[in-house]
Amino acid sequence: MGAFVRPLPRAGALARRFLPCYKEAGGPMRIHSLEHAPFEGPAHIAQWAARNGHSIVSTRLYETPWLPELGDLDLLLVMGGPMNIYEDVRYPWLAPEKAFIQAAIDAGKAVLGVCLGAQLVADALGAQVIKNEEREIGWYPVKLEWMARRSTLFGDFPERFPAFHWHGDTFGIPPGALHIAGNEACEHQAFEYESKVVGLQFHLEATVGSIAGLVENCREEITPDPFVQRLEEGVMRSRPEDLLAAHELLEKLLAKLARVR
Repeated sequence: MGAFVRPLPRAGALARRFLPCYKEAGGPMRIHSLEHAPFEGPAHIAQWAARNGHSIVSTRLYETPWLPELGDLDLLLVMGGPMNIYEDVRYPWLAPEKAFIQAAIDAGKAVLGVCLGAQLVADALGAQVIKNEEREIGWYPVKLEWMARRSTLFGDFPERFPAFHWHGDTFGIPPGALHIAGNEACEHQAFEYESKVVGLQFHLEATVGSIAGLVENCREEITPDPFVQRLEEGVMRSRPEDLLAAHELLEKLLAKLARVR
């Protein structure tokens, strides 16, 4: 069982002054994070949660594949990992995890999937997950699709923004979902379903530490390809302004997901 971040106390005007998202979110939010590898956790999401008085409980599926009661969570995070969603034999916890994600969506929970997590969410919604034509590793811009302007979650995002990527597979856009973003390397970078379920192929939650963890554990994947940056070119040279821009967009998205409860 993962770490628990204790909610910050609410203290009237003091809380309203220093916790601007606290009131907007309708009080503390119970976040549950499904994690597939020790080096792919919530990263900046955990920092945002602690700062805004929300709690995070983690299921580390690679250690103990337990799953929570749906009534014990408000937001489900489905994080990344080095495996593929179709490797059920090698990772037997994938099948019950997929069923749990489907149940959370059916129960009307807010869900945010990142990278592998986005592919698992897309699969739960009936979309296909396949090998992408290009592998994508490093910092590459993402561009909003026209459907994003119909979105309640992404409607005020910039047309283009920087994002960190590390993937070889891609998801189809689920039936009934909005195609939110894409780029030259991967047509389907983000989707939104019913204004409360989101899949991001990229990592807005990335930090210097989480990127270092990916490099340490998946360095062998950094081989020459059109959309694979070399370590010295971009993978490990994250510009502070790019991380800040990504985190600002992530926090904007999380604050909106907090309101759908």
